[in-house]
Amino acid sequence: MGIATLAFVIAKIPINWKRIFLVGTILALSAYIVRLFPIPFGVHTFVLMFMMSIFLIKLCRAEFSISIIASLVSYVTLVLFEIICLSLLMPVLGVTPEILLKDSVVRILISIPQELLLFCSAFFLRYFYLKRGSYDEFYSN
Repeated sequence: MGIATLAFVIAKIPINWKRIFLVGTILALSAYIVRLFPIPFGVHTFVLMFMMSIFLIKLCRAEFSISIIASLVSYVTLVLFEIICLSLLMPVLGVTPEILLKDSVVRILISIPQELLLFCSAFFLRYFYLKRGSYDEFYSN
């Protein structure tokens, strides 16, 4: 859901937790399903970026170019946070790549910090927009 929240903020779509939860849940289930197919590692990211763009266009009425940019920036941010978190946490916790690939519980637990960083980035970015006075009309509960 952090990736959806960040994409909503980048696209200046009103924060609507029901929509964010819906988009985040569908993306998570889609990622799980796509990873089951015998495709090269990383292809699921491109599939999910495309899906995020479609959700922003269809569900949230975002413009095509804005939805592409929001999706791309949010997934690049995710990749950067994954690199940072995994390179720091794996040696500290003694997790090897083999353990990470085999144990889904470890994979979920070790990804919590990057999810929190995505939420923090979204809220920081939204606050930055609010501070400048250009984001007031985009907020709704």
